[in-house]
Amino acid sequence: MNDQPRRRPAKPHRRPKKDPVRFLAFEALRAVDERDAYANLVLPPLLKKARAKGDFDGRDAALATELVYGTLRRQGTYDAIVAACIDRPLREVDPPVLDVLNMGVHQLLGTRIPTHAAVSASVELARVVLGEGRAKFVNAVLRKVTAHDLDGWVEKVSPPYDEDAEDHLAVVHSHPRWIVSALWDALGGGRAGIEDLLEADNERPEVTLVARPGRSTTEELVKALGEDNSLPGRWSPYAVRMAEGGEPGALEAVRESRAGVQDEGSQLVAAALAAVPVEGRDSRWLDGCAGPGGKAALLAALAAERGATLLAAEKQPHRARLVERALAGNPGPYQVITADGTRPPWLPGTFDRILMDVPCSGLGALRRRPESRWRRRAEDLEAFAPLQRGLLREALKAVRVGGVVGYATCSPHLAETRVVVEDVLKGRGGEPVEAEWIDARPLLPGVPALGEGPDVQLWPHLHGTDAMYLALLRRTG
Repeated sequence: MNDQPRRRPAKPHRRPKKDPVRFLAFEALRAVDERDAYANLVLPPLLKKARAKGDFDGRDAALATELVYGTLRRQGTYDAIVAACIDRPLREVDPPVLDVLNMGVHQLLGTRIPTHAAVSASVELARVVLGEGRAKFVNAVLRKVTAHDLDGWVEKVSPPYDEDAEDHLAVVHSHPRWIVSALWDALGGGRAGIEDLLEADNERPEVTLVARPGRSTTEELVKALGEDNSLPGRWSPYAVRMAEGGEPGALEAVRESRAGVQDEGSQLVAAALAAVPVEGRDSRWLDGCAGPGGKAALLAALAAERGATLLAAEKQPHRARLVERALAGNPGPYQVITADGTRPPWLPGTFDRILMDVPCSGLGALRRRPESRWRRRAEDLEAFAPLQRGLLREALKAVRVGGVVGYATCSPHLAETRVVVEDVLKGRGGEPVEAEWIDARPLLPGVPALGEGPDVQLWPHLHGTDAMYLALLRRTG
């Protein structure tokens, strides 16, 4: 007799199956992390390529988009949950592994995907992109995550609000603590307002179109979209919202630059500057930081209706080319140049209206670029400060006496908004400028909750727009 124990036959080796949807989402997340890319720039070409290969339909594209944006928006919360499920510091987990884990956590806690499907699909993805050993680690962590739902985990990993309000909100709403603090300072008020704002930052924004006056109409856009996929703008007379999403570039008016994709907050900024009454000459307009061209295109269209000329200046050559594309076909006279607004080629007192939409932290567009919240640092604002003051100071020199300057930022941070304007007007860091505030609120008709003025701060949770800031200044001497 053979007393040797009988060996079990080895399991046949199974090659991991590549899931095209999750693999594409992983590719996009890696590009965001490795190349500091933006998801809204990386994802569309990946989706286009997948469609061309026949791998994707509309539902696949929607799921891939949700996996990418949902994972990025909730990264802070998911990091805290993963950290509670592992026995090492989170910083010791390789970034590709963390991407697979966070995407798996999002499927478990942030979507309706069944638990078993979310875990098995994530483990299979790990086998494809990480290898068998790391796939086992992913499997172990995600099975621990299934112990609680999102509310249960948030309660477990976030400090109590009464002990550390800012850190509690940072974990619950997936924002860095310094951004929570900055937004709360700018917003003012109690807990309800800041929670509403942070929640709005985590919602998928609508796609909003602008019908450029004299070139297209809202009626044309509604007809092209169909009534089931179109809603009127909340505040801008030029806006149409896409109710069900879709591909704006498929619209003829967008392809021809007669219309474009533009948040209503940006539309309101340009429209308010154009609506300020000015006495005397009103024929020379300037967009001093024109890239990528959305506000310049709307201003050019509004200027053309009055026989005025727009000069669109942009420092970066590649962004100046985007401005040229946006303005192509504008019926009125315009010019696009590559120029630095802090060392302008134009003479003082040249213009009647100037928009200076300055480079900033972008904290007002976190719902559109969720990765920005993890990329920005508080010290970044110090680098923007001299540039913002320099651009506003030069704009006030470039406008004629009686003319108007619009200072705008896509940020609600006080250090980038009212503090900049007050510093320039009072001559801090340079010579004082003779100018007066214009109350911007009446120039945004119908828009509620605009505060005490004279400047205006828009908010995602109050207005459904990006958090755009606008100060209007008239040169007096």
